Amino acid sequence: MSDFTSSFWPVYITAISLGGIFGCVWLLWLALRAKVQPDSDNTTGHVWDGDLREMNNPMPRWWMGLFLITVAFALAYLYLYPGLGTYPGALQWTQTGQFEKEVARGNEQAAPIYAAFKDKTIPELAQNEQAVAIGDRLFMNNCAQCHGSDAGGSKGFPSLTDGDWLWGGEPEQIVETITEGRMGNMPPMAEAVGEPQDVRDLAQYVLSLSGSPHDAARASRGQEKFAACAACHGEDGKGNTALGAPNLTDNVWLHGWGENAIVERINKGMTNVMPAWGAKFTPEQIKVLAAYVWSLSHKGEAEGGAAAAQ
Repeated sequence: MSDFTSSFWPVYITAISLGGIFGCVWLLWLALRAKVQPDSDNTTGHVWDGDLREMNNPMPRWWMGLFLITVAFALAYLYLYPGLGTYPGALQWTQTGQFEKEVARGNEQAAPIYAAFKDKTIPELAQNEQAVAIGDRLFMNNCAQCHGSDAGGSKGFPSLTDGDWLWGGEPEQIVETITEGRMGNMPPMAEAVGEPQDVRDLAQYVLSLSGSPHDAARASRGQEKFAACAACHGEDGKGNTALGAPNLTDNVWLHGWGENAIVERINKGMTNVMPAWGAKFTPEQIKVLAAYVWSLSHKGEAEGGAAAAQ
């Protein structure tokens, strides 16, 4: 599918590209037509330092040959590869196609390594030093940009080390999350809650659920307003992994702690997206990556199993 929204731009790019090439050829042709007058001293008339004169000799034939070779190369390149507006090139080459070929070649070369992990469970892989090391590299190259190199997360990006899971922390759920991606959406709820003061009272009640410092009287008033939130977070506020609704009782705050932060979320809502990696990674790679992620919040189990295996 073309990125151009108007037929003018492909024509413009084609004219600039070919015009530049043939313009250079035309200048070369003009230079070759210039002849040195037999009655002249073969200089341009420019003199420096009293006796240093600029000669008017023709360009060397080897230089002209190289120039024509570059022109021929440019025309051949534009014929074979995309470069003239919407013309795809005779070879039908694309960046996407090149990337997919390189990924396929890399996967083919790595297939024997991953084959050894195929029949192992994720907890078993979490005890395998080679599998964890590979998972660590996959994580660093693809996940650390959001979750951090230590997987500790940051504001808006969950920590993967604390055992608090928005979409579930079972091995199968982690595999599903990596493969298909996730989209968490909290709509603005202020209108459903009531007046601005009601929203602030609700924020105090939410703080009380995790045992955070709060105003007990205001929290008591906000409790009845929590009915607008219970559909996703549950009546007890413990969340719902099927919806990606966070647990409000565990004192883990993805988007900031405190009354003002909670009020902002209620007023404005929030949408978080984790991209799907199923198109990039093979199932075996996803399994190894999931094992590494699972091991981050199950250090005792992974390390104990690894020690027992030794």
